Amino acid sequence: MTRVHRSMHETMPRPLDRRSLVLAALSTVVEWYDFTLFLYLATVLSRVFFGGEGAVLTALLGFAVAYLMRPVGAAVFGHFGDRRGRRATLLASMTLMSVAMLLTALLPTSAQIGPAAGVLLLALRCVMGFAVGGEYTGVVAYLLEGAPPHRRGFITSLAAATSEIGGLLAAGIAALTVSLLPAPALDSWGWRLPFLFGAALAAAILFARAAMKESPEFEAHRDAGTLATSPLGDAFTRHRAGVLRGFAISALGSITYYVGITYVPVYLTSVGSLSEAQSLQLATIAALAVILVTPFVGLLADRVGRRPVLVGLALLCAALPWTLFRLLADATSVVATAGAVLLAALAGGVSAVGAVATAEQVPAQGRLSALALGATTATALFGGLTPWLAQLLMQKTGQLSAPGAMIAVVALCVLPVLLMLPETRPKR
Repeated sequence: MTRVHRSMHETMPRPLDRRSLVLAALSTVVEWYDFTLFLYLATVLSRVFFGGEGAVLTALLGFAVAYLMRPVGAAVFGHFGDRRGRRATLLASMTLMSVAMLLTALLPTSAQIGPAAGVLLLALRCVMGFAVGGEYTGVVAYLLEGAPPHRRGFITSLAAATSEIGGLLAAGIAALTVSLLPAPALDSWGWRLPFLFGAALAAAILFARAAMKESPEFEAHRDAGTLATSPLGDAFTRHRAGVLRGFAISALGSITYYVGITYVPVYLTSVGSLSEAQSLQLATIAALAVILVTPFVGLLADRVGRRPVLVGLALLCAALPWTLFRLLADATSVVATAGAVLLAALAGGVSAVGAVATAEQVPAQGRLSALALGATTATALFGGLTPWLAQLLMQKTGQLSAPGAMIAVVALCVLPVLLMLPETRPKR
């Protein structure tokens, strides 16, 4: 090793210890548990808090409006995290999430206080959206910056994998709650149990997270005095192309996840293919598929690169979802399960490679702020709005394959960007 190479090697930040990486990855369980729980219980919450004709659409629209708070939270927490550190950001966002979940479990219903119940529910969803905006981007940046360079794709993909554990918990607990409780008990008090569980889980993760170390890459820039003084402005002016590429990647990941996974139980219930309990049981199986697929796609991105994996997944997203949603509408439970698993595998694959690819589009000094401008904004538009839009399109047009067509259109639109994407996999 030459003197120059030795010097560069010695000044490179050391990877984080395994305990800190595991704690960071596991923390996304809470984020996705609560956000997907709202969708899995959408038909129940629509009765409890809204009622009347179009209640499901109202609940889904509320989910979409709350999701628009994600970029706001990402911008606020991103500036804080780029100036003060990833660890402090993750502690603050989890504290806010814990409080919002507990208050949701304690809300009065529309039968008790009328329309104000729905307003309070949506207000707390906005608080949750604000907190989640800083949570996922902070975890992704933390894992990327703390991982060994040759394992960044795999380790960063764990944020997507563990978030799906949260989705699995949400689907499983929602399915158990709906299956085991009679309808009057479910609408009276049973819907609170999954949210109380989420609040307890958030508190446990928050306590454990206090042991995490700071990102070594952030510490290196802080010690060198190279942190951006205005992270948002710096990301917008100096790294605009990277922000836009992150937007495109996240748009595909968001619509495949929120239409291809979390919306599917609402879809199956709406078209009459399966009951609420059966739809939630199917969602649990789909979540398992994502957990299994995600780390393998992360390893593949480390092996062959980010661009070829993203391009291949985009082509599959353009070709398959229309047919799969058609199968879901007409199929037996066995065929519906196969279709849901395929949709979930596509979404899990895009999320796995998308996590590392979006974070690598900009340098560490303003990474959280750049993710707020690009990836999180795309998630708000193509994640929070799309379940409501899919339901609306299906009801207005009568086309049961409309949700799959939405995924295909977005995949075709972002494909040119992915074909031109600079490869960010570190050279061995």
